[in-house]
Amino acid sequence: MDTSDLLKALDLADGGEWEAAHKLVQSRDDVPAAWVHANLHREEGDDANAGYWYARAGKDPSTKSFADERAEIRAALTA
Repeated sequence: MDTSDLLKALDLADGGEWEAAHKLVQSRDDVPAAWVHANLHREEGDDANAGYWYARAGKDPSTKSFADERAEIRAALTA
């Protein structure tokens, strides 16, 4: 599975470009994208929407920093 767009979304989020990152993940409907999507909505402060995306990703909501969770996601995407 090509995850280059998800990795780019994570990079954009790290750079503070939330809207651009969100636009990238919205184009996908799979488990890895749902996890990225959850992280973005958590950072946005929309916990209810983040919870929906964590459930779609099969993940418990994260309590890590946004950056630490993105590092975890990156590692899973490149494993």
